[in-house]
Amino acid sequence: MLSRISGLSRHFTEETLRTYLLDRSARVADGCLIVRGYGSRRGVHQKVAGRAWAHIAAYVVFVGDYDPELEVDQVCAVPDCIEPTHLRQVSRAENCRSRRQQPRCRNGHDREIDARTGRYRKVCRRCNSDAQKRWRERQARQVAEGRASYGRATD
Repeated sequence: MLSRISGLSRHFTEETLRTYLLDRSARVADGCLIVRGYGSRRGVHQKVAGRAWAHIAAYVVFVGDYDPELEVDQVCAVPDCIEPTHLRQVSRAENCRSRRQQPRCRNGHDREIDARTGRYRKVCRRCNSDAQKRWRERQARQVAEGRASYGRATD
């Protein structure tokens, strides 16, 4: 069964993988079992045990009956949750339909509704504006440094 998991290290057995996942996870107040993967960023899908996705490995060892043709979905919509009761296998189409859009961007700004589609815009205008402003400031600073290195006066 473990051979069906893409990217999983070969030295794991079901029992050692189960222990490994439980050692790297912590239960939170809302009932989710949050796993600590290789990255430092939280709230995203985590990779563990080689290059395997944690939620897929957890589905295999805790739930079983894994079909690689289907996707593993978290019912709680928490990407780094590996709680067995929150995991289910669904088709790609069902997984896409069940995704919900967040009303706020990752920086906490309220997202706008796109008039053409009636859904939230993918890009937060405020974050995009801030990013462009930082880019323009960085470019101006580099131009000023370049001019100064050639002995030209800065404007």
